[in-house]
Amino acid sequence: MVTKGDRGHRPVSLCPAGSQLPCFHGSSTIRNLKERFHMNMTEEQLQVLINQMVDGSMRSITTKLYDGFQYLTNGIM
Repeated sequence: MVTKGDRGHRPVSLCPAGSQLPCFHGSSTIRNLKERFHMNMTEEQLQVLINQMVDGSMRSITTKLYDGFQYLTNGIM
């Protein structure tokens, strides 16, 4: 069975081990990508994590500053 996470990292895993691209140096590229997608979590755990991340962003001063910048420079709110 192919999961959503598999579809995300499969193209990366096809890149040759001897790639000259700096992002592929070292053996941890695929592992780090899988960790970033939290592939070890259940759907329920992911929902909690995503809600926590959104809540944290909404309270973040850097988010408010960036939103202000976007509004001033691009009219995006």
